[in-house]
Amino acid sequence: MRRIVHVTGARPNFPKAAPVLEALRGRVNQVLVHTGQHYDDRLSRVFFDELGLPEPDIDLGAGSGSHAAQTAAVMVGLEEVFTRQRPDLVVVYGDINSTLAATLVAAKLLIPVAHVEAGLRSFDMTMPEEVNRRVTDQLSDLLLVTSADAVGHLAREGVPADRIHFTGNPMIDTLVKHLDRFDEAAARARHGLTGDYLVATLHRPANVDDPAAVARLVAMLHEVAGRMPVVIPLHPRGRAGLEAAGLSSSTGIVVCEPLPYSAFLGLVRGAAAVLTDSGGVQEEATVLGVPCLTMRPNTERPVTITHGTNRLVTVEGVPAALDQVLGAPAPVRPAPPERRPPLWDGAAGRRIAEVIITWLDSRTPVTLPKEPASQVVSG
Repeated sequence: MRRIVHVTGARPNFPKAAPVLEALRGRVNQVLVHTGQHYDDRLSRVFFDELGLPEPDIDLGAGSGSHAAQTAAVMVGLEEVFTRQRPDLVVVYGDINSTLAATLVAAKLLIPVAHVEAGLRSFDMTMPEEVNRRVTDQLSDLLLVTSADAVGHLAREGVPADRIHFTGNPMIDTLVKHLDRFDEAAARARHGLTGDYLVATLHRPANVDDPAAVARLVAMLHEVAGRMPVVIPLHPRGRAGLEAAGLSSSTGIVVCEPLPYSAFLGLVRGAAAVLTDSGGVQEEATVLGVPCLTMRPNTERPVTITHGTNRLVTVEGVPAALDQVLGAPAPVRPAPPERRPPLWDGAAGRRIAEVIITWLDSRTPVTLPKEPASQVVSG
């Protein structure tokens, strides 16, 4: 049976991978690799339990580090895995360092790559994720896109049309499947909330690495917390700087540890609005029908603006934008299917599986090098 290696490594990957793994089950031999880029159980292990993902066949335990150190560690581990497993296809997800590392290693070993969530562009090369996306897409054989704008980006970059497949968003498959588990009442009880509240997620370098930016962010959060509580499941990235700037000094700010999938989305589902710099939260809020203010100058997910409830704001512009959002008629929650972006219908995993199987059926197997590429000397 043909063999596929799926490479995951961080929290955003797992809801995307789960529907694809499920749809391919029994049709191919699947190997699930967890690189360990997110090694905290609250950011990774709990997702395997909650989303019904199989236990990883291989856990590289790469851990944290600079972009170069982390990517290099994952590449070294994956070179050994791919050489031993000799897959017919490597499937990568999203835009994290593990995505880039897996794609580079596979390309050097002449192993085809399928990129789930291909074609997203922020056009901001200061974002490490943008670099990862662009390189991954140039080296991928199958580009599986979540929105129509991504098809256009890839076409303009010269990707052949027969490599591009508009399959929809598998992360939304996971959200739709587990929608009944997103318990607003439990979220309120857990965090001591009795009225309206906001949820904030913060981890982008532009917001949490520079002390001046952190000070502006904390000042804004204190201001909006004066009107209603702000619950912040605090990502490890930037925690020290935010706390040092006085994040928790306002009684209206509720800081908690990162939450499991259902607990977090139960919290989001009941929120008056979400303040975020995350990509995935923009998509989840769109389907849940929760107003979202994205504290960035750009987004690689413009479909959430044109079809959803998202808008881009500066940190300083959040209070005024929040006034507008909270003064508008309440949206339907969750958004009905006709108000979701095209193909965000809970069936993306099945479409991705069909594309992969059809592509594998059409391929002549490639003979892979017997040794890692680093040991093969060119003539």
